[in-house]
Amino acid sequence: MSTTTASSAAGAFRLAVDIGGTFTDVVLMAPDGRLATTKVPSTPDDYARGVIEGCRQILLRENVAASDVAEMLHASTVATNAILEGKGARTALVTTEGFRDVLELRRIRVPRLYEPLYRKPPPLVPRRYRFEVAERMGPRGDVLRPLDETALQPIARQIDAAGIEAVAVCFLHSYANPDHERRAGEVLRALLPGRFVTLSIDVLPEIREYERTSTTVINAYVAPPVSRYLTSLRAGLDREGITAPLFMMQSSGGILDLETVLQRPALVVESGPAAGVIGAGYVGRRAGFENVIALDVGGTTAKASVVERGRYLTTDEYEVGGGISLSSRLVKGGGYALRLPVIDVSEVGTGGGSLVRLNAAGNISVGPQSAGAMPGPVAYGRGGVEPTVTDANVALGYLNPVAIADGTVAIDLAGALASIAGKVAAPLGRPVEQASYGVLAIANALMARSVRSVTTSRGRDPRDFALLAFGGGGGLHAVGLAASLGMRRVIIPPAAGVFSAFGLLYSQIEFAQSQGFLASLDAADPAALENAFAALEAGVLHHLGRPADTIRLRRRVDLRYAGQAFELAVDMPKGAFDAAMRDTLAAAFDEEHARTYGHSLPRAHPREIVTLRVIGTVIAERPASHLAPRPEQREVTTRPAYFGEDGWLDTRIVERHDLATPLAGPLIVEEPDATTIVPPGWTASLDDGFNILIDQTVEVPA
Repeated sequence: MSTTTASSAAGAFRLAVDIGGTFTDVVLMAPDGRLATTKVPSTPDDYARGVIEGCRQILLRENVAASDVAEMLHASTVATNAILEGKGARTALVTTEGFRDVLELRRIRVPRLYEPLYRKPPPLVPRRYRFEVAERMGPRGDVLRPLDETALQPIARQIDAAGIEAVAVCFLHSYANPDHERRAGEVLRALLPGRFVTLSIDVLPEIREYERTSTTVINAYVAPPVSRYLTSLRAGLDREGITAPLFMMQSSGGILDLETVLQRPALVVESGPAAGVIGAGYVGRRAGFENVIALDVGGTTAKASVVERGRYLTTDEYEVGGGISLSSRLVKGGGYALRLPVIDVSEVGTGGGSLVRLNAAGNISVGPQSAGAMPGPVAYGRGGVEPTVTDANVALGYLNPVAIADGTVAIDLAGALASIAGKVAAPLGRPVEQASYGVLAIANALMARSVRSVTTSRGRDPRDFALLAFGGGGGLHAVGLAASLGMRRVIIPPAAGVFSAFGLLYSQIEFAQSQGFLASLDAADPAALENAFAALEAGVLHHLGRPADTIRLRRRVDLRYAGQAFELAVDMPKGAFDAAMRDTLAAAFDEEHARTYGHSLPRAHPREIVTLRVIGTVIAERPASHLAPRPEQREVTTRPAYFGEDGWLDTRIVERHDLATPLAGPLIVEEPDATTIVPPGWTASLDDGFNILIDQTVEVPA
């Protein structure tokens, strides 16, 4: 970007920031779509410091005034980390008499079928902070027992004495009649000023008491830490002169205003992974690939998601925590149920900072523990002593032995080699390069688990997709992972190392509301259905606060076969809810059911509507992105790199621009924000969108 560009388009720049376990990524987009990027170390003691420092650096480098930033977009793991690390707020639950232990009972599902002593993670609210109130609603909204308001006063006193920060209120069947829950919320807010009080009717007005209770509790549990972080961030940005509106990525793929996030922080639990998938969908469509698997390899985790027919997949069957965060209906019970729209992402604790150890059997174990941002891998020279996946990449010659991240992180080659040699290679009786290569093979196998969770577990074949890899470690692992899955094409987008921040730039402001609506598909009252949808649409339009002609509304219906205990969501076409519409919905549901579970039932079998949902998206045009002009070309060099059975090979070190003419591997593509490995048997080239396309040219055994 030039000074002229910056000064001539005041107020039109957009900043996007994504916090990772090791680095905080920042992308600045000019009015014409030109991108500038930077990475700074994350600051776990106060993530806002890293965000502000990254913004300060990029604005200074690009000569853009803080007042010229029109919009600030953000994705953060603050809510996720609060759950994973058990560092959320001290939370209380107020619920219907007799339902105090619903968080303990959960569902009869365990992720480890043959481990009879398996222990589920402890509830986010200990039993001593779960309080019962005499009241009862029927499933149709009829009052079976009036609310005992007098019971709320001693409960409030106990909550106050215990130093509780947040209160979740979830009454049985409140989705059918919210009166008791609303009144309880009013009383508790009056008795507990300054406490965060959240109601299930505002978070998840749907059937299923466990999922509704768990989701409401998560909303309360993460609210204070999210509020503290965002308040600190907003104050820091204001001090820097960045007074532009702040929007956060939500788990479903849209962005939300700050006020909504502070009231419903559960919506942003998976905000970071969602941003990367949005970017993958944009790049895939622009490059002519409608079916891609998005693979995000960061410092702490690897995440996979599917973009199919140009659209990312969403689900409301999600669990966070438990070693792998995913939405598989076949693997449940390992985490905390979060029944909110989430981009279908599978996440495993394997990234560049994952610790490498030998287990009790003497075999290599990778993750889920991570060296994090501090001290980080041994190679970073910040005091780390345990070998990591990054150290293995350094030992193999894949990463620059001097510095990475545009020269901001110096590499301690000797330290990395010594850590692998002492902790892994020597105990195994193997050379350092063989041990390091084994570390990557195991890391790739763990990452393949996340890919299979969103493909084969959903009835998709990964070989029908291209692998679009990003994140600081995406290019290091993509080809090896693709080969193991039988995939023949890998795509590395521009700005791959900061790609989740890039994805924020192509997200839209979005808000959704849902309502339980239990009825037979064939017998549902058209007028009642239309009234319910109309009320949801009115609520969405009111919340977004923009002219109706600037908002795209989408209706969705959760359906199931009669007798089932789970649903699948399908889009609701426009038109009258007549016999043809019912058949269309049934056919769409049958297709998705067959794709997910391998079968469907005849049309004669009854189908039920369970939930109605309306999604409102603000329509906004975004300029096509492009990188800055080609820098001065550097001399092509080589260095030895190890490729398994092929041994040590003299490998060319090139830049993305050098691939304008296709080059056969082995290659190492070095960029300021990421490194890409092209092994023997694969060829790399550039397409018109400046994406690196890596194609298999020789069959490589999986």
